[in-house]
Amino acid sequence: MSELLTFYAPASSGNLSVGFDALGLALAPISGALLGDRVTLELLSAPPAHPAPQVPFILEVSGEFAHKLPADLTRNVIYRASVLFVEALKARGLTPRPLALTLLKSLPVGSGLGSSGCSAVASLVALNHAHHNPLSSSELLRLMGALEGELSGGVHYDNVAPSYLGGLQLMSSEGEDDQAPLCVRLPTFDAWRWVLCYPGVSLSTAEARAVMPSHYPLQDCLSYGRRLATFVHASHEGLEDLAASRLHDVLAEPYRAPLMKGLAELKERVKGLGGLAAGISGAGPTLFAVARGDEQAATLEAWMREHLERGPEAFTLTCEIDHQGARLL
Repeated sequence: MSELLTFYAPASSGNLSVGFDALGLALAPISGALLGDRVTLELLSAPPAHPAPQVPFILEVSGEFAHKLPADLTRNVIYRASVLFVEALKARGLTPRPLALTLLKSLPVGSGLGSSGCSAVASLVALNHAHHNPLSSSELLRLMGALEGELSGGVHYDNVAPSYLGGLQLMSSEGEDDQAPLCVRLPTFDAWRWVLCYPGVSLSTAEARAVMPSHYPLQDCLSYGRRLATFVHASHEGLEDLAASRLHDVLAEPYRAPLMKGLAELKERVKGLGGLAAGISGAGPTLFAVARGDEQAATLEAWMREHLERGPEAFTLTCEIDHQGARLL
C-alpha cells in the first residue's frame, strides 16, 4: 500500500488594518486545533487510468466546505495548482510523477481568512515535496501568488506568504523586476491574542474591492504610509502600545464598514475592555479583535460569539500566531 502524506497550511489574516495588501498573519487556535486546509498525497506506482485533464494526477476534494467549491474540477484550486506546477516542472525538463491528491477543504470560502490562498499553499507544497522539491521557496511563493491571482483577480501575497512561511509577514517586493525579497518576517508580541469571528456568511474579495475608490486623497496616502512605517518600527523595537495604536485602517475600512455587521459595536466593546484593536480580517466578513492576554481574549470571544455569529457555519476562535506555516503533518 502506498504511503499517504498530509500537508497542512494555516489560515491567515491579511491587511491587519494598518497594512492593506502589505501585511499578513498566520493563525493558530490556542486550543491546539488546526485552522486551515490540508492536502493528502499518495504516490502511485503507475499512471492513473483516468487522470485529470492536462495533468497525470487523480484529484479529489472533500471536507466541510468542499460543497462551496466549483463543481467543475478544472475551476478548482487543486487543479489549477497542478497545472501551474506541471508547467513549472516541464520548463525545467522534469517529468511529473503519477499522484493522487485530495484537498480537505476546512476553511469557509469568502471568509477573509485566506481560504483560496490556504488551499493554494497546501497544494503546491504537497506537489513540490512529491517531486523532491525542485522549486526553491522563492519560486514556490511566486507560483502561489500567481495562483492566488487567478483565483481572486489580482496577484497579492498577504495571504499566501504567511500561510506558507508562518508568522507576521510584510510584503516587500514591488514586482517581477524588483530585487527585494517578496516578503520579510516581522517580530511579534507573544502576549497578543487574535480573536476571530466568522459570522457564517460569505463575501467575495471582488465584492469587497468593488466598494473601494480607484483614487485616494493625498492625506489618506500619507496617513497610511506613516501608520505602517510606525507599526513596523514599533514591532522591531518591542513597543507594544505604539504598535497597537497604529492598527487603524484608513484605506479599506471606511468603505467596507457598511458591509461588516457589528464592526462598530465590536470596536466599542474592545475599547471598553481596554483591548488593543479591532478590524476586518482580509476583505471580510470575518472580524478580529486584538486582546491583551488570555483572560481578556476569553471575554471578547464570548461577546463576539453572542453578538456577531449569524449563520449555522459561524465560529469564533481565539488564536495566536502560527510561526511554522505550511508543513507535513
